[in-house]
Amino acid sequence: MIITPLLVIFLVFVFVLLFLFFNTVDKRKWLTAIISLVATPFVFFYMFYPFLNIISNYHHQKYFDREAWVENPALRYEMIDHTIESDTLIGVSKQDIATLLGNAEWLSWDEANKRHDSNKWNYGIGIEPGAFNDQQERVEIIFKDDKVIAIKPYQEEITFENEKK
Repeated sequence: MIITPLLVIFLVFVFVLLFLFFNTVDKRKWLTAIISLVATPFVFFYMFYPFLNIISNYHHQKYFDREAWVENPALRYEMIDHTIESDTLIGVSKQDIATLLGNAEWLSWDEANKRHDSNKWNYGIGIEPGAFNDQQERVEIIFKDDKVIAIKPYQEEITFENEKK
């Protein structure tokens, strides 16, 4: 485990809360401090840390990997941020994109022409973890002259087939 300043701050926070709680049970400060010190790692790793993971939306960032993209579509959100920031796919041809990412999962709708736009490919990239997340992540890859000119991430609300509107 890597000890970071944030970890130390959270451990101190949990220790103080435990000390205050145990102090209501027994007024002997030395005993309360010892019990709090022993209980802090357990409470931190079995209660505080899981709760923190549930309410936060932090996720690991990974570099683009073609095999992982194809095999785990639900985890694509881990790769897309770095891919967009590094302009990895900008200037790549449609044929190369089809090889790297697979064929488009769906095409964007062109309202002016009332048809699907073959220059706007869309891929689902999963749902970022978090307790209060009701959005699924998507990415639109825009082509011009058969080369990628832009990659736009966007979100759509999660809907279920049996859900009544």
